[in-house]
Amino acid sequence: MAETLYIKNMVCDRCIMAVRAVLTRCCGIEPLAVELGEVRLPRPLTEPEHETLRRELEDLGFELLEDRRQQLVARLRGAVIELVRHPEGVRRERLSDWLVRRLGHDYDSLSRLFSEVTGTTLEKYLIAQKIEYAKELLIYDELSLAEIADRLGYSSGAYLSAQFKSVTGMTPSHFRRLRIRSRRPLDRL
Repeated sequence: MAETLYIKNMVCDRCIMAVRAVLTRCCGIEPLAVELGEVRLPRPLTEPEHETLRRELEDLGFELLEDRRQQLVARLRGAVIELVRHPEGVRRERLSDWLVRRLGHDYDSLSRLFSEVTGTTLEKYLIAQKIEYAKELLIYDELSLAEIADRLGYSSGAYLSAQFKSVTGMTPSHFRRLRIRSRRPLDRL
């Protein structure tokens, strides 16, 4: 009998590797799958394993979620981050359609729950994720603004620039020139 765990603050591939390593080290379990915010195990954890895992995850800045509402919000966050970081094949699909298909719940319920739990809308969260990723890509200085806009699913560099300025107070080119290295951690958005 498999078990699924939901973990808060998983925001990147390194988080996935860290959670996988903790499961192997502290519980001796090789997970079936580890995704952003979600882990599928081949068997349920014993109570001591569960408590050890909870402590180990907290030491790394993660949180094992027990509440169903929190679990669904963690899945929503992971889905949005995945959409922003790996948009291949879904780039031009509306957020609402993609989330409904991905999570199997109607969008109004997902949106309402996300807003109640986080204090922000899914759309604002998506924009925040896109802007943070744009900052990362600007710092790398390997892509043009048009290429970054295309990667993030914006219709144009001008639209990305306007949204970037609205969120950060500066244009992407100004941000790039400043070489600002202070970005917000994704789990704090």
